[in-house]
Amino acid sequence: MQPKISVIVTTYNSERWLRNVLVGFREQTETNFELVIADDGSTEATKQLIDACRSWFAHPIKHVWHPDEGFQKSKILNRAILHASSDYLLFTDGDCIPRNDFIQVHLDNKEEGYFLSGGYFKLPMSISEAITEEDIVQQKCFRVSWLAKKGLPINFKCTKLTQWKFFAHFMNWITPTKRSWNGHNSSGFKSDLLAVNGFNHAMQYGGLDRELGERLFNLGLVSKQIRYEAICVHLDHPRGYEKPEIWKKNRGIRDYNIQHKITWIEEGIDSLDAAAEHSW
Repeated sequence: MQPKISVIVTTYNSERWLRNVLVGFREQTETNFELVIADDGSTEATKQLIDACRSWFAHPIKHVWHPDEGFQKSKILNRAILHASSDYLLFTDGDCIPRNDFIQVHLDNKEEGYFLSGGYFKLPMSISEAITEEDIVQQKCFRVSWLAKKGLPINFKCTKLTQWKFFAHFMNWITPTKRSWNGHNSSGFKSDLLAVNGFNHAMQYGGLDRELGERLFNLGLVSKQIRYEAICVHLDHPRGYEKPEIWKKNRGIRDYNIQHKITWIEEGIDSLDAAAEHSW
């Protein structure tokens, strides 16, 4: 049975968060999907976790790994794209737990000539650490009432967790948030990603996902806003790889590509060294 969609999940040495994310995917209403774990050089502990969870899913998990050489998310994402079996790909991160209709929402909204732009609901560390497997199975961690009991301040941002479809459609229509490619919650056709040579290896942390989306725009694609429908909660963690000088360099690459309407980049899928990866 061919999977309807391949879900690419990035990770790096974060087994506890990744397990919660895999539980979230185990609970999806749509089960005909493939998981591709894009592993940016984690230790053996991540492989052991993935192996322990393989029986949860209808399709075998593909664990794509390369050696740890610092932040190389673009490269491991491109390797994962090549390993994906489906013609439609959903991208998210190993710190984002999906609500049980997450995959179905992406499938319901996919359309030729478009990519889908979703968001996340960011949780503080205290609540991130409090979430249990049972909370995910029972979908408690997506309910504002439950989060409030755990200490979450109630404000307008909580509307992101709405379960009312009409209200979600309305909010997607009026939100001023840009319909960008977001690595934690975006999807598109594999053929479109191959047409721009995938993610840019020249990009480190800071805008690398948006840069891909900007080249897809240059290719002629349009994006759909689904941030109030495709729901995932983001688990907190430190970001030791975030550096101002890299942000500045990345901004320069993006500005150049936008100004010159660049679609194809040289440092992409075609430049990968196949010998540098391993997959299980």
